[in-house]
Amino acid sequence: MKKTVFLVQAALIGAIYAVITIAFAPISYGEIQVRISEALTILPFFTPAAIPGLFVGCIVANIYGGGGPVDIVFGSLATLLAAFLSYKVPKKWMVPIPPIVVNGIVVGFILNYLYQVPLLAAMGWVTLGQTIACYGLGYPLIGLLERYRDKIFR
Repeated sequence: MKKTVFLVQAALIGAIYAVITIAFAPISYGEIQVRISEALTILPFFTPAAIPGLFVGCIVANIYGGGGPVDIVFGSLATLLAAFLSYKVPKKWMVPIPPIVVNGIVVGFILNYLYQVPLLAAMGWVTLGQTIACYGLGYPLIGLLERYRDKIFR
């Protein structure tokens, strides 16, 4: 039963991540982006199933995004690493930090490579977009989900 719950949670998280990213495509991709779905990167705080779920959701979203193999592979691996690190952080207020830092660096390099955006500018824009998504949307989501933790994440 536990394995089934884990798989269902991971699948749902991945699907929701991909759908939100694609639904907000105009701001989810490109040189300046605020990927609303990155608010979900707080979910490892509640369940380890979010780690593979976010990874697979990001793969699907990046396939749609048109950045090609570099973005699909390295962008998705950045999400995997960030999700794992978010799961490991010791304090709730720190949960959004790994996605902000990891994606700021990795996606900054990806945008520099794909679009020749100056590296520091790319990193800065991604970090800003991640901060908006992860702390502006994701951190309040933690508070909301904590109220229903026992019903949603068992």
